[in-house]
Amino acid sequence: MNSIEEKLWNYIDGNCPPDEHKAIAMLIEQDEVYRKKYNELLHLNNEFAAMELDEPSMAFSYNVMETIRAEKAKQPLKAAVDKRIILGIASFFVLTLSALVVYMFSAVNWSAGNGVQIPEQLNIQMPHVNTFFTGPVVKAFLFFDLVMGLFLLDHYLRRKTATKGQ
Repeated sequence: MNSIEEKLWNYIDGNCPPDEHKAIAMLIEQDEVYRKKYNELLHLNNEFAAMELDEPSMAFSYNVMETIRAEKAKQPLKAAVDKRIILGIASFFVLTLSALVVYMFSAVNWSAGNGVQIPEQLNIQMPHVNTFFTGPVVKAFLFFDLVMGLFLLDHYLRRKTATKGQ
């Protein structure tokens, strides 16, 4: 749509400021192009006003809403996650924790009553690796495993109660 049509539509609809309204009225009186376009748009506006609007049946809106609701129901709420991936991650943490617990219990000198003594065959001298496995790192790892375990337990219990409710 060009600027002449926009100005004339605003003039016909009464959406232009008073000073612009007067300027367009003068252009319609003086300019033949504006007058022809104004008469054409005014005739078109009158035809639009005389048209009777068709209303859809009451069932139409209900059917549209039901179709939209059915399409929404088909879409999954969450992205599908492969159960094998979750099982693999969980088994990694379970195996790591169980290996750590087995190592801890095997390193304890039960006859001494206190203290942990590492057997000679397990005392491997790797200076670069030993700097990574210090006390805070092991504690952070165990804390992370504990949080993940509690999260998985919570998830399992929520799923179990949700299936009972259905």
